[in-house]
Amino acid sequence: MKSPASYRYASSHEWAVASDGEVRVGITYHAQDQLGDIVHVELPMVGRKVKKGESVAEVESVKAVSEIYSPISGLISGVNAALAGSPELINKEPYTHGWLFAVAPDDVSELTGLMDAAAYDTHAGH
Repeated sequence: MKSPASYRYASSHEWAVASDGEVRVGITYHAQDQLGDIVHVELPMVGRKVKKGESVAEVESVKAVSEIYSPISGLISGVNAALAGSPELINKEPYTHGWLFAVAPDDVSELTGLMDAAAYDTHAGH
């Protein structure tokens, strides 16, 4: 699956997309494919201050538990509450309904330091 062109990507396989003053974050199709069936998600607390590259969440699959890193610094402004009862949304729709958390960025220009879709697809071996 090709990565959405309008998103930005971290080398640790998170995606980020800016919308309405927030940056929504999730894991890529490649990441969820490597993890296998996701069975549990630990999301960050709304209001938590995070730094770019900081571990802020965990995704547990039948294979492993993986740390999820924030691709941007700021304040956690929201989490995807639907994942509590349906963590498989990350497998089914990683770029839409399977988002993890949103950040009110300190500096949205940090997104320019992330990979574009073509660079990420090369990084992920696609």
